[in-house]
Amino acid sequence: MPKTPKSSPPKTAKTKANRAKRRRLLLAMRLTVQKEKAERAERHANIRQAPRAGKPRTRRASRR
Repeated sequence: MPKTPKSSPPKTAKTKANRAKRRRLLLAMRLTVQKEKAERAERHANIRQAPRAGKPRTRRASRR
């Protein structure tokens, strides 16, 4: 026998506030992670672009 759909409980001010708070926190967290990743990528790009001091970049023998 198919189940009848059950209505969701009424939305209270408390649950709405909690959901809004959670949404804001998750958004803030996503943005900070995004910013950190961008900074990290930038740092790594800068490291790789800088020429090496001393010996010129040559092919190294495989470690295997």
